[in-house]
Amino acid sequence: GLAPHPNDSGTLKGYRKTRGGRPQIRPILFMAALSAARCKGPLRHVFQRLIANGKKPIVALTALMRKIVVILNARTRDQLNDLS
Repeated sequence: GLAPHPNDSGTLKGYRKTRGGRPQIRPILFMAALSAARCKGPLRHVFQRLIANGKKPIVALTALMRKIVVILNARTRDQLNDLS
């Protein structure tokens, strides 16, 4: 996930909650991932592959959110390298 937090107690292994990080950006990334999952493009194929592998839709959307962050970080890095 983006910033997973374990929800474990004793022998119970719960779901990881994405609560860390910047809360203002999470809904923006969620809507971007939702749009990418619905529209044609490479991210839609990633979403469909995750669903086909048995992931729940919300887990697949969280993975898509993280993928968007990785893509944006790489583009920012490349633009900064071009400026120097």
